[in-house]
Amino acid sequence: MRVLIISILILCNAAAGAKEKVDICIYGGTSAGVIAAYTAKMMGRSVLLLEPGKHLGGLTTGGLGYTDIGNKYAIRGLSLDFYRRIGKHYGKFESWIFEPHVAESLFQDYISRAKVKVLYNEQLAGATKTNKKITAIQMQSGLVVEAKMFIDCSYEGDLMAKAGVSFTVGREANSEYGETYNGVQLLHEHQFPDGVDPYKTPGVPASGLLWGISPAALKATGTGDKNVQAYNYRICLSNDPANSIPITRPANYDPARYELLARLFKAQPQKLSLSDYFIVSRMPNNKTDINNRGGFSTDMIGMNYDYPNGDNATRAKIIKEHEDYTKGLLYFCISDPRVPEPIRTALSKWGYPKDEYTDNGGWSPQLYIREARRMIGQYVMTQANCTGKTVVTDPVGMAAYTMDSHNTQRIVVNGMVKNEGNVEVGGFPPYPVGYGALIPKTEDCSNLLVPVCLSATHIAYGSIRMEPVFMALAQSTAIAADLAIANNQSVQQVDAAKIKAVLQQNPLANGALPDLLIDNRDSLAITKKGIWKTTGGGYGPDMLTVDSGATDIRTVQFKVNDFRNGKYHAYIYYPHLKKNAASTTVKVFNGRQQQTILVKKKDVMVQGQTSGEWVSIGTYDLKKGTPAIVEFSNENADGTIVADAVLWVPER
Repeated sequence: MRVLIISILILCNAAAGAKEKVDICIYGGTSAGVIAAYTAKMMGRSVLLLEPGKHLGGLTTGGLGYTDIGNKYAIRGLSLDFYRRIGKHYGKFESWIFEPHVAESLFQDYISRAKVKVLYNEQLAGATKTNKKITAIQMQSGLVVEAKMFIDCSYEGDLMAKAGVSFTVGREANSEYGETYNGVQLLHEHQFPDGVDPYKTPGVPASGLLWGISPAALKATGTGDKNVQAYNYRICLSNDPANSIPITRPANYDPARYELLARLFKAQPQKLSLSDYFIVSRMPNNKTDINNRGGFSTDMIGMNYDYPNGDNATRAKIIKEHEDYTKGLLYFCISDPRVPEPIRTALSKWGYPKDEYTDNGGWSPQLYIREARRMIGQYVMTQANCTGKTVVTDPVGMAAYTMDSHNTQRIVVNGMVKNEGNVEVGGFPPYPVGYGALIPKTEDCSNLLVPVCLSATHIAYGSIRMEPVFMALAQSTAIAADLAIANNQSVQQVDAAKIKAVLQQNPLANGALPDLLIDNRDSLAITKKGIWKTTGGGYGPDMLTVDSGATDIRTVQFKVNDFRNGKYHAYIYYPHLKKNAASTTVKVFNGRQQQTILVKKKDVMVQGQTSGEWVSIGTYDLKKGTPAIVEFSNENADGTIVADAVLWVPER
């Protein structure tokens, strides 16, 4: 009976004319929305979470199982807790690779544990604002919600827009914020090779352009426009015959849409692998997370410009077009004779998973809305923040991913088809995100927080816009909302330092003891003997290394004395380098005994978009006031030894 009731709740929205009054209302049941709602409820606030669709988790449950991390150092609090709960499901310490239904069950668990009220199928109709304060929002169902604070966790920024908050869509000119990678960018990644003809009849412009090519002219590099980077589906397939639905010809299939792909096959005959045209990341239990790769793939370039500001009908049409395009692409690749036989054969082994998206025929209900509206808030994050040239003074979270933009248009350049807009520029360490980027300008609104469509330029947003970061920033906004209510403040008056203090003292929002993390930059906790080089990469900004050529014994000790009485699980961060020593000697002193652990390179498997993995070095009974020391040594090393970070996790 309980399962039946839950199913009915998912399919129903509020009764027409209903009214809700809460402390904090969150719009958008994305991963960020769930974490914001959980945090606010655990802080003792009455909370309502409104989800326009039927599922929680957004893209994290919608197919993006191969998490874009950047650097694990940037992910803390409940966001990190989520990936550790994913890990527990799969028998690991933490995991950033997972099946969609596993993620959704965990988000539901957060909601259940905090007893958060969720209303599904609730789409926003309007907002009432008095004296720069949202007093109520109206839903298309007729529901009216009054709240002291609102948090917009939607990918589209709909509540932000309805509340009259300043925002932008598209790409700023480089000149606007002194950037170099914003605006028009004709670069080399995910690009067509030279010579691919764009015309229906090759060499005859009068015949018209092939499907998917814009007649727009190429503008100067760095020119701003309103173009939006491409959306796609992160495709979950299964190659388990007992758990797959065959890929068949979709109802709206049109092979003409894929003529450019056929020409691309012909232009690069040496590329015969499925992975030459799709990023196929393997998920647990014989599944995939498939993403865009190359000149023509799952990105539906240039077909989403009307989405950010579109009404429900416009967006529904664009979503359906993306679904038709993507299913048609898969069918084309298994059936059309112009597709190289190795690709047809490889893809034919896969089908839609029976145990995922069971209410949608094995197909994700969540289109990847990479970017829609972006708030113009109290502070605008820019390229300079990403690269560390400018550092915010009010940090409440971190980001770490490459400045990343997918292509925004497909055009003709010198008689050839080219994609424009792709940017992938990294090489910088994790950096802080300021609270000012999560709140509107003072003159716009006093009780709204925006952790997803936050205030950032197009290129900076491309680095920040990752699901783990959205969750971390959402937790910060929930804390800010609580502080604003407690102190009768506007969101602009909340002290970011107090948000940061709450995050440090109560990172899981349930009173549990925080982890104790010692990074190699924590100079007060580090004691070195001999010369250790500081090398970029690893966990956080850098790491300490000793090469195999050293003839003297060198050690580095990571010391902690902030323990409470109890058991702690100890881990070291192990970056997998080409020249890692076959084994690393680690000694642990816990005040009463010494233990020596040999960490073997062959036993550490690094998975996902990360530099390394946490490796367990044991569980220890520790006493308050007694220090514990973890020592790395290059003794008997036949390769590079790394001393990067040590983590003590209290048994909870």
